[in-house]
Amino acid sequence: MNIAHSTTARPGSLASRFTDEESVALLTRMVEIPSLSGQERTLAVFMVEWLTCHGFRAEHDAVGNVIGTIGDERPDRLIVLLGHMDTVPGDIPARAEGDLLYGRGTVDAKGPLATFLTASARARLPDGVAIAVIGAVEEETPTSRGARAIIDRFRPDACVIGEPSAWHGITIGYKGRLVVEYTVDQPSAHSAGPHGSAPDAALAWWARVLAHLETWNVDRSGSFERIQASIRGYESSADGLTDRATLRGWFRLPPGTDPAELEHELRLLLHAGSLTACGAERAVVAERDNAVVRHLGHAIRRREQRPVIRVKTGTSDMNVVGPRWGCPIAAYGPGDSALDHTPNEHISVSEFLRAVNVLTEALESLAVELVTPPSSPPGPDHREASRPAAASNTTKNSDSQSTEPE
Repeated sequence: MNIAHSTTARPGSLASRFTDEESVALLTRMVEIPSLSGQERTLAVFMVEWLTCHGFRAEHDAVGNVIGTIGDERPDRLIVLLGHMDTVPGDIPARAEGDLLYGRGTVDAKGPLATFLTASARARLPDGVAIAVIGAVEEETPTSRGARAIIDRFRPDACVIGEPSAWHGITIGYKGRLVVEYTVDQPSAHSAGPHGSAPDAALAWWARVLAHLETWNVDRSGSFERIQASIRGYESSADGLTDRATLRGWFRLPPGTDPAELEHELRLLLHAGSLTACGAERAVVAERDNAVVRHLGHAIRRREQRPVIRVKTGTSDMNVVGPRWGCPIAAYGPGDSALDHTPNEHISVSEFLRAVNVLTEALESLAVELVTPPSSPPGPDHREASRPAAASNTTKNSDSQSTEPE
């Protein structure tokens, strides 16, 4: 329906007093609180308290997600900022060295999540618009439990995913994923005998897998267009009666690749043993000129920097919610994604503050566009049960483009 809206700005309750120093203090405290996947509760409690003190309507949902909403209490238009609280293992004590803040999660992805909190608290929103900031659980695991728990609760008109892209980068695509575990058991035999061991059988299967993928990838160039495979775990044992070997493999899948079809092909390569699979996600690529990308790009250009449009070889919660929500979507956040999961993880504080300013401006201009009656019939309301998917395999960019791990 076409409703006329007032564009009277409504800031967050403490927006005028929310300083850069307070923003950095928020990020530092979030990094100081450990939040391994499945152990996010302490950070969640802190975030709920922070959100409540800064004018948000805050809650801690049944699976552990933190949800803070600001703006119109009965909005016609909703913007979702979906970040994640959890980190991979590895204790990196939070410490500042000049402009750099070190610590697990500074880049992936407490930096982007703190950017979401600060920008949404500062943003001046027109009547009829609300922002929901979500700190999801278990993004760093194949379960993506947090994103799956909110996928049917929200139908946003626009969404930003909190992942590092650098303050002047915008990510529009992520590869898909399949995680498998191959186990082979066989009777123990003498090492000088004619039959190989269980570890031999597991490694022979992996060799067949790699040869098969080489054939599949032969006419494809660039890491975003190829299936990538890596062994993420391997162990073997023998008790004198039975030999056992277990191999865990991760596959990164380009657009158009069905994880179920790949799993079927992997099973055809088995000569013995059993295969289980989990974490199946299809690749997702958003339109490079959608509203979220446009407004982020405009805010970056206003700071005399050309935006970089990125596609990434990892996955994110964008793979989960993007196809279902079908709204304008992109990932944004400060930090160098090459530092994800590394022992040297750190973020530039000045870059973090630039990203806060970019996102604040982008949210304000995007919100105005959402409530401005268009010349053509408006799109479906965010409360409708479904939307057509907005994803595309087009990644060509006239500004610039890069492919990065995530």
